[in-house]
Amino acid sequence: MASNELLVRREAGIVIATLNRPEKMNALNKEVFEQLKNLLTLIETDSTARVLIITGAGDKSFCVGADLKERQGMNEKDILVRMDFVKGIYLKLERLKIPTIAAINGTALGGGLELALACDLRVAPEKTVFGLPEVDLAIIPGNGGTQRLSRLIGLAKALELILLAKRFTSEEALALNLVNAVVPQNQVMNRAIQFANKLLESGPIGIRQAKLAIRGGYERSYEHALDFEVECYKSVLYSKDRIEGIKAFIEKRKPAYRGE
Repeated sequence: MASNELLVRREAGIVIATLNRPEKMNALNKEVFEQLKNLLTLIETDSTARVLIITGAGDKSFCVGADLKERQGMNEKDILVRMDFVKGIYLKLERLKIPTIAAINGTALGGGLELALACDLRVAPEKTVFGLPEVDLAIIPGNGGTQRLSRLIGLAKALELILLAKRFTSEEALALNLVNAVVPQNQVMNRAIQFANKLLESGPIGIRQAKLAIRGGYERSYEHALDFEVECYKSVLYSKDRIEGIKAFIEKRKPAYRGE
């Protein structure tokens, strides 16, 4: 990476990307978005990458959304161009073949929460604050927040949280199924790694196709989604991993999946 706005490290098949602007509460600026897009593009063609974890530097904030000081220097056209750019990045993240986990290490507001919503799984620390407070600034969540939140937790609750600009805790987020786990502050990355290691134990083709079937089917009518599920299953059916999984089960041993 050209700068250290986004730190990237690897642990076996796990890629960990850290938003590295703790002095700005990990606010999102042009450099972060460009580096995130570049990372996602690399992962798309990297067969060794099996899971992506996104987190923030420090222990106060995962991400508080857009860098408003940067935004002040942008005109209306600039903002629309940026929104279109970010929409593409979040879609790329959402549609990434491998599973993605948001290790929400602190406050997640606005575009930061929208980034987490584009991931497949979310882990948060106890008593952390969440929110999409954009209407208080006379704008709306414009990077997928209105759509992803309503699909995740339901229309009525999404309307309440967004229209009233409500701040809510990680415990409330867990009750809403917005996050998958709430743990002590110092255990967030450990739990995310636990999730990632469990994913690494399964056949990579099966994981990839299961994600594709769930996300792709959700966008279709029920009957079309069932047909799409069968199409996704075919990639597993003709794989060597499927044969290995059955053989390992019969032989009562751990399977050795190769992603083939």
